[in-house]
Amino acid sequence: MSFLRYATFVALMGTMLATPALALDRRVTIINETGFTMTNFYGSNTGSSSWEEDILGQDVLPSGSQVSINFNDESGYCMFDFRAVFEDGDELIREKVNVCETSTFTYN
Repeated sequence: MSFLRYATFVALMGTMLATPALALDRRVTIINETGFTMTNFYGSNTGSSSWEEDILGQDVLPSGSQVSINFNDESGYCMFDFRAVFEDGDELIREKVNVCETSTFTYN
């Protein structure tokens, strides 16, 4: 096999192996069962040094409600840190949630 054919083969295999990780479903349903309204929610990949923007924006998530969030930030990350802020001032932080394997995350 010539060097050029070999290099093309290696590049093609690398693309094929990387594609499943990029194509993984990163949608997670966040469920609020705390008895308090969630006023802010942040989800940042573990490679990020900040919480980014509030995903809920102007909305809130009342207790007993849920929201589906797509965490595909095109970084390829599956591991995300979550930060939920509630109307009573409490904050709950959960680190290293695998959004490629988790489809539902409940706050109790």
